[in-house]
Amino acid sequence: MTETPAKAESHSGNAISDFGIDTTSQSTGEAIRDYFAKLRGGELGSLPALLGLAVLVIIFSTLSENFLTLNNTSNLIAQGAGQIIIAMGLVFVLLLGEIDLSAGTASGVCASVMAMHYVEAGNLLGGMGTTVFWVFELGMLLAAFLAFVMRIWAGAVFALIAFAMALLGVEPNAWLEMLLAVCVGAAIGCISGFMVSKIGMPSFVVTLALFITWQGVILQFIGQGGVLGIRTSQVLFNVANGNLSVLGSWVLCLIAGGGYAIVVLGEHFSRLRKGLVTKPTPIVVGRVAVVGAIAVIATVLFTLNRSPNPDLVTIQGVPYVVPIILGLLVIGTFALNRTRYGRHIYAVGGNAEAARRAGINVSKIRASVFVVSSAAAAIGAIVYSSKAGSVDPQAGGLNTLLFAVGAAVIGGTSLFGGRGKVAHAVIGGLVLATVNNGLGLLDQPAAVVNIITGLVLLLAATVDALSRRRAAVASR
Repeated sequence: MTETPAKAESHSGNAISDFGIDTTSQSTGEAIRDYFAKLRGGELGSLPALLGLAVLVIIFSTLSENFLTLNNTSNLIAQGAGQIIIAMGLVFVLLLGEIDLSAGTASGVCASVMAMHYVEAGNLLGGMGTTVFWVFELGMLLAAFLAFVMRIWAGAVFALIAFAMALLGVEPNAWLEMLLAVCVGAAIGCISGFMVSKIGMPSFVVTLALFITWQGVILQFIGQGGVLGIRTSQVLFNVANGNLSVLGSWVLCLIAGGGYAIVVLGEHFSRLRKGLVTKPTPIVVGRVAVVGAIAVIATVLFTLNRSPNPDLVTIQGVPYVVPIILGLLVIGTFALNRTRYGRHIYAVGGNAEAARRAGINVSKIRASVFVVSSAAAAIGAIVYSSKAGSVDPQAGGLNTLLFAVGAAVIGGTSLFGGRGKVAHAVIGGLVLATVNNGLGLLDQPAAVVNIITGLVLLLAATVDALSRRRAAVASR
Protein backbone atom coordinates (compact mmCIF):
# COMPACT_ATOMS: atom_id res chain seq x y z
CA MET A 1 0.00 0.00 0.00
CA THR A 2 1.36 3.47 -0.95
CA GLU A 3 1.73 6.00 1.84
CA THR A 4 -0.15 9.28 1.59
CA PRO A 5 1.95 12.47 1.61
CA ALA A 6 0.60 13.31 5.07
CA LYS A 7 1.71 9.96 6.47
CA ALA A 8 5.10 10.25 4.80
CA GLU A 9 5.58 13.71 6.28
CA SER A 10 4.51 12.40 9.69
CA HIS A 11 6.98 9.53 9.50
CA SER A 12 9.69 11.96 8.39
CA GLY A 13 8.93 14.17 11.36
CA ASN A 14 9.10 11.18 13.70
CA ALA A 15 12.46 10.21 12.23
CA ILE A 16 13.80 13.70 12.77
CA SER A 17 12.58 13.72 16.36
CA ASP A 18 14.16 10.33 16.92
CA PHE A 19 17.50 11.64 15.69
CA GLY A 20 17.15 15.20 16.85
CA ILE A 21 20.69 15.23 18.17
CA ASP A 22 21.93 15.11 14.58
CA THR A 23 19.73 17.89 13.24
CA THR A 24 19.16 20.31 16.11
CA SER A 25 21.34 23.41 16.13
CA GLN A 26 22.25 25.42 19.22
CA SER A 27 22.41 29.13 19.74
CA THR A 28 25.61 30.66 21.09
CA GLY A 29 24.09 31.05 24.54
CA GLU A 30 22.85 27.47 24.57
CA ALA A 31 26.27 26.20 23.53
CA ILE A 32 27.96 28.14 26.33
CA ARG A 33 25.47 26.87 28.89
CA ASP A 34 25.93 23.34 27.59
CA TYR A 35 29.70 23.67 27.96
CA PHE A 36 29.43 24.74 31.60
CA ALA A 37 26.92 21.96 32.22
CA LYS A 38 29.50 19.47 30.95
CA LEU A 39 32.11 20.98 33.26
CA ARG A 40 29.75 20.55 36.21
CA GLY A 41 29.16 16.99 35.06
CA GLY A 42 32.87 16.16 35.29
CA GLU A 43 33.90 16.54 31.64
CA LEU A 44 36.86 18.82 32.32
CA GLY A 45 39.10 17.83 29.41
CA SER A 46 42.32 19.85 29.32
CA LEU A 47 40.89 22.88 31.15
CA PRO A 48 42.68 22.17 34.48
CA ALA A 49 46.01 21.79 32.67
CA LEU A 50 45.52 25.02 30.72
CA LEU A 51 44.63 26.92 33.87
CA GLY A 52 47.60 25.37 35.65
CA LEU A 53 49.90 26.33 32.79
CA ALA A 54 48.66 29.92 32.93
CA VAL A 55 49.24 30.08 36.69
CA LEU A 56 52.76 28.64 36.34
CA VAL A 57 53.66 31.15 33.63
CA ILE A 58 52.46 34.03 35.81
CA ILE A 59 54.37 32.75 38.86
CA PHE A 60 57.68 32.09 37.10
CA SER A 61 57.56 35.29 35.06
CA THR A 62 57.06 37.18 38.32
CA LEU A 63 59.91 35.39 40.12
CA SER A 64 62.40 35.37 37.23
CA GLU A 65 62.94 38.12 34.68
CA ASN A 66 64.51 35.59 32.30
CA PHE A 67 61.55 33.22 32.14
CA LEU A 68 59.55 34.95 29.40
CA THR A 69 62.55 35.88 27.26
CA LEU A 70 62.41 34.54 23.71
CA ASN A 71 65.63 32.58 24.15
CA ASN A 72 64.33 30.80 27.25
CA THR A 73 60.95 30.11 25.67
CA SER A 74 62.57 28.41 22.68
CA ASN A 75 64.82 26.41 25.01
CA LEU A 76 61.79 25.39 27.08
CA ILE A 77 60.06 23.98 24.01
CA ALA A 78 63.18 22.16 22.82
CA GLN A 79 63.86 20.70 26.29
CA GLY A 80 60.35 19.29 26.63
CA ALA A 81 59.83 18.21 23.01
CA GLY A 82 61.23 14.69 23.41
CA GLN A 83 59.00 13.86 26.36
CA ILE A 84 55.98 15.47 24.66
CA ILE A 85 56.43 13.24 21.61
CA ILE A 86 56.78 10.11 23.75
CA ALA A 87 53.64 11.17 25.62
CA MET A 88 51.76 11.48 22.32
CA GLY A 89 52.37 7.80 21.65
CA LEU A 90 51.43 6.86 25.19
CA VAL A 91 48.02 8.48 24.74
CA PHE A 92 47.08 5.66 22.36
CA VAL A 93 47.98 3.08 25.02
CA LEU A 94 46.24 4.95 27.83
CA LEU A 95 43.06 5.19 25.80
CA LEU A 96 42.72 1.42 26.18
CA GLY A 97 43.33 1.60 29.91
CA GLU A 98 46.75 -0.02 29.38
CA ILE A 99 50.23 1.24 30.28
CA ASP A 100 53.59 1.12 28.54
CA LEU A 101 56.31 1.37 31.17
CA SER A 102 58.97 0.42 28.64
CA ALA A 103 58.49 3.45 26.37
CA GLY A 104 61.34 5.37 27.98
CA THR A 105 64.04 2.73 27.76
CA ALA A 106 62.69 1.57 24.39
CA SER A 107 63.41 5.08 23.15
CA GLY A 108 66.92 4.70 24.59
CA VAL A 109 67.45 1.51 22.57
CA CYS A 110 66.34 3.33 19.41
CA ALA A 111 68.64 6.25 20.18
CA SER A 112 71.63 3.98 20.82
CA VAL A 113 71.11 2.01 17.59
CA MET A 114 70.78 5.26 15.63
CA ALA A 115 73.92 6.74 17.19
CA MET A 116 75.92 3.53 16.80
CA HIS A 117 75.00 3.24 13.13
CA TYR A 118 76.21 6.80 12.61
CA VAL A 119 79.41 6.51 14.65
CA GLU A 120 80.36 3.12 13.17
CA ALA A 121 79.74 4.32 9.59
CA GLY A 122 76.85 1.92 9.16
CA ASN A 123 78.73 -1.10 10.52
CA LEU A 124 76.48 -2.32 13.33
CA LEU A 125 78.22 -5.70 13.23
CA GLY A 126 81.49 -4.06 14.23
CA GLY A 127 79.82 -1.83 16.80
CA MET A 128 77.76 -4.53 18.50
CA GLY A 129 79.99 -7.54 18.10
CA THR A 130 79.05 -10.71 16.26
CA THR A 131 76.87 -12.36 18.89
CA VAL A 132 74.93 -9.25 19.88
CA PHE A 133 74.48 -8.25 16.24
CA TRP A 134 72.87 -11.55 15.26
CA VAL A 135 70.67 -11.50 18.35
CA PHE A 136 69.56 -8.03 17.27
CA GLU A 137 68.83 -9.26 13.75
CA LEU A 138 66.87 -12.25 15.03
CA GLY A 139 64.91 -9.86 17.23
CA MET A 140 63.94 -7.81 14.16
CA LEU A 141 62.86 -10.96 12.31
CA LEU A 142 60.88 -12.12 15.34
CA ALA A 143 59.15 -8.75 15.54
CA ALA A 144 58.27 -8.93 11.83
CA PHE A 145 56.89 -12.45 12.25
CA LEU A 146 54.77 -11.45 15.26
CA ALA A 147 53.46 -8.44 13.34
CA PHE A 148 52.42 -10.72 10.46
CA VAL A 149 50.66 -13.01 12.93
CA MET A 150 48.76 -10.04 14.34
CA ARG A 151 48.22 -8.60 10.85
CA ILE A 152 49.88 -5.32 11.77
CA TRP A 153 51.45 -4.81 8.36
CA ALA A 154 53.15 -1.49 9.08
CA GLY A 155 54.96 -3.01 12.07
CA ALA A 156 56.16 -5.92 9.93
CA VAL A 157 57.47 -3.60 7.22
CA PHE A 158 59.32 -1.39 9.71
CA ALA A 159 60.92 -4.40 11.41
CA LEU A 160 62.09 -5.80 8.08
CA ILE A 161 63.53 -2.42 7.06
CA ALA A 162 65.57 -2.34 10.30
CA PHE A 163 66.75 -5.89 9.64
CA ALA A 164 67.81 -5.05 6.07
CA MET A 165 69.57 -1.80 7.00
CA ALA A 166 71.62 -3.53 9.67
CA LEU A 167 72.41 -6.55 7.49
CA LEU A 168 73.44 -4.54 4.43
CA GLY A 169 75.43 -2.01 6.44
CA VAL A 170 74.05 0.98 4.55
CA GLU A 171 76.19 4.09 4.54
CA PRO A 172 75.52 6.55 7.36
CA ASN A 173 73.06 9.25 6.50
CA ALA A 174 71.17 11.39 9.00
CA TRP A 175 67.78 10.70 7.42
CA LEU A 176 68.46 6.96 7.27
CA GLU A 177 69.60 7.00 10.90
CA MET A 178 66.29 8.52 11.92
CA LEU A 179 64.40 5.99 9.81
CA LEU A 180 66.35 3.18 11.47
CA ALA A 181 65.44 4.49 14.93
CA VAL A 182 61.71 4.58 14.09
CA CYS A 183 61.87 1.09 12.56
CA VAL A 184 63.53 -0.33 15.67
CA GLY A 185 60.89 1.38 17.81
CA ALA A 186 58.06 -0.15 15.79
CA ALA A 187 59.70 -3.58 16.08
CA ILE A 188 59.90 -3.23 19.86
CA GLY A 189 56.21 -2.33 19.93
CA CYS A 190 55.35 -5.49 17.96
CA ILE A 191 57.02 -7.62 20.63
CA SER A 192 55.37 -5.97 23.62
CA GLY A 193 52.01 -5.75 21.82
CA PHE A 194 52.06 -9.50 21.06
CA MET A 195 52.73 -10.37 24.69
CA VAL A 196 49.85 -8.22 25.89
CA SER A 197 47.26 -8.99 23.23
CA LYS A 198 47.97 -12.57 22.19
CA ILE A 199 49.53 -14.14 25.29
CA GLY A 200 47.25 -12.14 27.58
CA MET A 201 49.87 -10.87 30.00
CA PRO A 202 49.06 -7.67 31.91
CA SER A 203 50.63 -4.67 30.20
CA PHE A 204 52.04 -3.47 33.51
CA VAL A 205 54.02 -6.68 34.00
CA VAL A 206 55.15 -7.00 30.37
CA THR A 207 56.34 -3.44 30.00
CA LEU A 208 57.94 -3.36 33.45
CA ALA A 209 59.98 -6.43 32.50
CA LEU A 210 60.89 -4.87 29.16
CA PHE A 211 61.76 -1.59 30.88
CA ILE A 212 64.49 -3.44 32.76
CA THR A 213 65.46 -5.49 29.69
CA TRP A 214 65.92 -2.48 27.42
CA GLN A 215 68.04 -0.80 30.10
CA GLY A 216 70.40 -3.75 29.87
CA VAL A 217 70.36 -3.61 26.07
CA ILE A 218 71.34 0.07 26.10
CA LEU A 219 74.20 -0.68 28.45
CA GLN A 220 75.29 -3.57 26.22
CA PHE A 221 75.27 -1.35 23.13
CA ILE A 222 77.05 1.65 24.61
CA GLY A 223 79.02 0.22 27.52
CA GLN A 224 79.41 1.47 31.08
CA GLY A 225 80.46 5.11 30.94
CA GLY A 226 80.40 5.14 27.14
CA VAL A 227 79.02 7.92 24.95
CA LEU A 228 78.03 7.92 21.29
CA GLY A 229 78.29 11.42 19.86
CA ILE A 230 76.09 12.68 17.04
CA ARG A 231 77.03 16.35 17.24
CA THR A 232 79.13 16.10 14.08
CA SER A 233 76.00 15.40 12.03
CA GLN A 234 74.54 18.81 11.31
CA VAL A 235 71.14 17.38 10.38
CA LEU A 236 70.82 15.26 13.54
CA PHE A 237 72.06 18.08 15.75
CA ASN A 238 69.69 20.63 14.19
CA VAL A 239 66.57 18.53 14.88
CA ALA A 240 66.32 19.99 18.39
CA ASN A 241 68.80 22.86 18.14
CA GLY A 242 68.12 24.39 14.74
CA ASN A 243 65.54 26.90 13.57
CA LEU A 244 63.54 27.57 10.44
CA SER A 245 64.45 30.59 8.38
CA VAL A 246 62.31 33.70 8.74
CA LEU A 247 60.58 32.87 5.47
CA GLY A 248 60.13 29.24 6.53
CA SER A 249 58.65 30.40 9.83
CA TRP A 250 55.99 32.46 8.06
CA VAL A 251 55.25 29.62 5.66
CA LEU A 252 54.71 27.36 8.69
CA CYS A 253 52.42 29.98 10.21
CA LEU A 254 50.39 30.14 7.00
CA ILE A 255 50.17 26.36 6.71
CA ALA A 256 49.31 25.80 10.37
CA GLY A 257 46.90 28.70 10.88
CA GLY A 258 45.40 28.59 7.40
CA GLY A 259 45.13 24.82 7.39
CA TYR A 260 43.35 24.83 10.74
CA ALA A 261 40.92 27.49 9.51
CA ILE A 262 40.17 25.62 6.28
CA VAL A 263 39.54 22.31 8.04
CA VAL A 264 37.44 23.68 10.91
CA LEU A 265 35.40 26.16 8.90
CA GLY A 266 35.00 23.74 6.00
CA GLU A 267 33.60 21.05 8.27
CA HIS A 268 31.39 23.55 10.08
CA PHE A 269 29.72 24.97 6.97
CA SER A 270 29.46 21.52 5.42
CA ARG A 271 27.49 20.33 8.43
CA LEU A 272 25.31 23.44 8.26
CA ARG A 273 24.47 22.76 4.61
CA LYS A 274 23.50 19.18 5.46
CA GLY A 275 21.35 20.27 8.40
CA LEU A 276 23.53 18.44 10.93
CA VAL A 277 24.23 19.62 14.45
CA THR A 278 27.30 21.83 14.83
CA LYS A 279 28.57 24.49 17.18
CA PRO A 280 27.29 28.03 16.64
CA THR A 281 29.14 29.89 13.89
CA PRO A 282 30.37 32.73 16.18
CA ILE A 283 32.06 30.21 18.48
CA VAL A 284 33.72 28.36 15.58
CA VAL A 285 34.90 31.58 13.94
CA GLY A 286 36.14 32.86 17.29
CA ARG A 287 38.14 29.69 17.87
CA VAL A 288 39.74 29.96 14.42
CA ALA A 289 40.55 33.62 15.05
CA VAL A 290 42.22 32.83 18.38
CA VAL A 291 44.35 30.05 16.87
CA GLY A 292 45.32 32.29 13.96
CA ALA A 293 46.24 35.15 16.29
CA ILE A 294 48.39 32.86 18.45
CA ALA A 295 50.16 31.54 15.34
CA VAL A 296 50.89 35.03 14.03
CA ILE A 297 52.04 36.43 17.38
CA ALA A 298 54.29 33.42 18.05
CA THR A 299 55.82 33.71 14.57
CA VAL A 300 56.45 37.44 14.98
CA LEU A 301 58.23 36.84 18.28
CA PHE A 302 60.28 33.85 17.13
CA THR A 303 61.49 35.66 14.02
CA LEU A 304 63.09 38.33 16.21
CA ASN A 305 66.77 37.94 17.09
CA ARG A 306 66.77 36.19 20.48
CA SER A 307 70.52 35.74 20.83
CA PRO A 308 72.00 36.67 24.24
CA ASN A 309 74.72 38.46 22.24
CA PRO A 310 72.77 39.99 19.34
CA ASP A 311 75.79 41.95 18.08
CA LEU A 312 77.81 38.75 17.60
CA VAL A 313 75.30 36.00 16.84
CA THR A 314 71.86 35.99 15.22
CA ILE A 315 69.34 33.40 16.42
CA GLN A 316 65.91 33.71 14.90
CA GLY A 317 63.18 31.57 13.43
CA VAL A 318 60.74 28.99 14.76
CA PRO A 319 62.58 26.00 16.30
CA TYR A 320 62.48 22.84 14.17
CA VAL A 321 60.81 20.93 17.00
CA VAL A 322 57.68 23.06 16.64
CA PRO A 323 56.72 21.79 13.14
CA ILE A 324 57.71 18.27 14.24
CA ILE A 325 55.30 18.41 17.19
CA LEU A 326 52.59 20.08 15.10
CA GLY A 327 52.95 17.45 12.37
CA LEU A 328 52.65 14.58 14.84
CA LEU A 329 49.73 16.34 16.52
CA VAL A 330 47.86 16.61 13.21
CA ILE A 331 48.59 12.99 12.28
CA GLY A 332 47.64 11.63 15.70
CA THR A 333 44.48 13.73 15.93
CA PHE A 334 43.40 12.73 12.43
CA ALA A 335 44.03 9.05 13.21
CA LEU A 336 41.94 9.16 16.38
CA ASN A 337 39.12 11.42 15.20
CA ARG A 338 38.73 10.76 11.49
CA THR A 339 39.61 7.11 10.89
CA ARG A 340 37.97 3.79 11.63
CA TYR A 341 41.10 2.80 13.51
CA GLY A 342 40.67 5.72 15.91
CA ARG A 343 37.00 4.98 16.47
CA HIS A 344 37.91 1.38 17.25
CA ILE A 345 40.47 2.55 19.83
CA TYR A 346 37.87 4.63 21.65
CA ALA A 347 35.36 1.78 21.42
CA VAL A 348 37.77 -0.75 22.90
CA GLY A 349 38.85 1.70 25.58
CA GLY A 350 35.25 2.42 26.50
CA ASN A 351 34.05 -1.19 26.62
CA ALA A 352 36.23 -3.96 25.19
CA GLU A 353 33.53 -6.63 25.37
CA ALA A 354 30.97 -4.47 23.59
CA ALA A 355 33.59 -3.65 20.95
CA ARG A 356 34.31 -7.34 20.43
CA ARG A 357 30.62 -8.12 20.01
CA ALA A 358 30.42 -5.30 17.45
CA GLY A 359 33.00 -7.10 15.32
CA ILE A 360 36.11 -5.11 16.24
CA ASN A 361 39.36 -7.08 16.36
CA VAL A 362 40.15 -6.14 19.96
CA SER A 363 43.38 -8.14 20.05
CA LYS A 364 44.76 -6.34 17.00
CA ILE A 365 43.79 -2.92 18.32
CA ARG A 366 45.38 -3.69 21.68
CA ALA A 367 48.64 -4.77 20.04
CA SER A 368 48.75 -1.90 17.55
CA VAL A 369 48.75 0.85 20.19
CA PHE A 370 52.03 -0.49 21.56
CA VAL A 371 53.53 -0.25 18.07
CA VAL A 372 52.36 3.37 17.87
CA SER A 373 53.73 4.08 21.36
CA SER A 374 57.18 2.65 20.65
CA ALA A 375 57.44 4.31 17.23
CA ALA A 376 56.57 7.66 18.82
CA ALA A 377 59.13 6.93 21.55
CA ALA A 378 61.75 6.51 18.82
CA ILE A 379 60.91 9.93 17.38
CA GLY A 380 61.15 11.36 20.88
CA ALA A 381 64.55 9.69 21.20
CA ILE A 382 65.74 11.42 18.04
CA VAL A 383 64.72 14.79 19.48
CA TYR A 384 66.21 14.43 22.96
CA SER A 385 69.41 12.87 21.57
CA SER A 386 69.72 15.81 19.20
CA LYS A 387 69.28 18.23 22.10
CA ALA A 388 72.07 16.53 24.06
CA GLY A 389 74.26 15.94 21.00
CA SER A 390 75.04 12.41 22.18
CA VAL A 391 73.60 9.16 23.53
CA ASP A 392 74.77 7.61 26.81
CA PRO A 393 73.68 4.59 28.91
CA GLN A 394 71.09 6.77 30.70
CA ALA A 395 69.23 7.49 27.44
CA GLY A 396 65.51 7.08 27.99
CA GLY A 397 66.03 6.26 31.65
CA LEU A 398 65.76 8.31 34.81
CA ASN A 399 62.50 10.30 34.67
CA THR A 400 61.89 10.15 30.91
CA LEU A 401 59.00 7.69 31.10
CA LEU A 402 57.52 9.16 34.28
CA PHE A 403 57.41 12.63 32.78
CA ALA A 404 55.94 11.30 29.51
CA VAL A 405 53.13 9.46 31.30
CA GLY A 406 52.67 12.47 33.54
CA ALA A 407 52.38 14.77 30.51
CA ALA A 408 49.54 12.72 29.04
CA VAL A 409 47.67 12.49 32.35
CA ILE A 410 48.20 16.11 33.35
CA GLY A 411 46.93 17.20 29.94
CA GLY A 412 43.62 15.41 30.48
CA THR A 413 44.02 11.82 29.24
CA SER A 414 42.39 9.38 31.63
CA LEU A 415 44.35 6.54 33.20
CA PHE A 416 41.16 4.46 33.10
CA GLY A 417 40.85 4.43 29.32
CA GLY A 418 38.32 5.72 26.82
CA ARG A 419 39.05 9.43 27.24
CA GLY A 420 41.92 11.46 25.89
CA LYS A 421 43.42 13.29 22.92
CA VAL A 422 46.89 13.65 21.45
CA ALA A 423 46.67 17.38 22.21
CA HIS A 424 46.51 16.50 25.91
CA ALA A 425 50.09 15.22 25.72
CA VAL A 426 51.25 18.54 24.27
CA ILE A 427 49.50 20.59 26.94
CA GLY A 428 50.65 18.37 29.79
CA GLY A 429 54.18 18.29 28.39
CA LEU A 430 54.28 22.08 28.35
CA VAL A 431 53.16 22.12 31.99
CA LEU A 432 56.00 19.80 33.05
CA ALA A 433 58.54 21.61 30.87
CA THR A 434 57.46 24.90 32.44
CA VAL A 435 57.88 23.48 35.95
CA ASN A 436 61.37 22.16 35.21
CA ASN A 437 62.49 25.23 33.32
CA GLY A 438 61.09 27.72 35.82
CA LEU A 439 62.52 25.95 38.87
CA GLY A 440 65.85 25.67 37.07
CA LEU A 441 65.94 29.42 36.52
CA LEU A 442 65.26 29.85 40.24
CA ASP A 443 68.25 27.58 41.01
CA GLN A 444 66.11 25.07 42.87
CA PRO A 445 67.76 21.70 43.66
CA ALA A 446 66.69 18.46 42.00
CA ALA A 447 64.86 17.43 45.19
CA VAL A 448 62.49 20.40 44.96
CA VAL A 449 61.95 19.86 41.22
CA ASN A 450 61.00 16.21 41.79
CA ILE A 451 58.71 17.01 44.71
CA ILE A 452 56.79 19.71 42.86
CA THR A 453 56.59 17.66 39.65
CA GLY A 454 55.25 14.69 41.61
CA LEU A 455 52.66 16.86 43.35
CA VAL A 456 51.52 18.28 40.00
CA LEU A 457 51.05 14.74 38.65
CA LEU A 458 49.24 13.67 41.83
CA LEU A 459 46.91 16.64 41.50
CA ALA A 460 46.17 15.74 37.87
CA ALA A 461 45.39 12.12 38.78
CA THR A 462 43.12 13.33 41.58
CA VAL A 463 41.24 15.62 39.20
CA ASP A 464 40.84 12.73 36.77
CA ALA A 465 39.44 10.42 39.45
CA LEU A 466 37.07 13.05 40.86
CA SER A 467 35.83 14.09 37.41
CA ARG A 468 35.11 10.47 36.53
CA ARG A 469 33.17 10.03 39.77
CA ARG A 470 31.25 13.23 39.05
CA ALA A 471 30.49 12.08 35.50
CA ALA A 472 29.26 8.71 36.79
CA VAL A 473 26.92 10.41 39.27
CA ALA A 474 25.65 12.85 36.64
CA SER A 475 24.82 10.04 34.20
CA ARG A 476 22.55 8.24 36.68
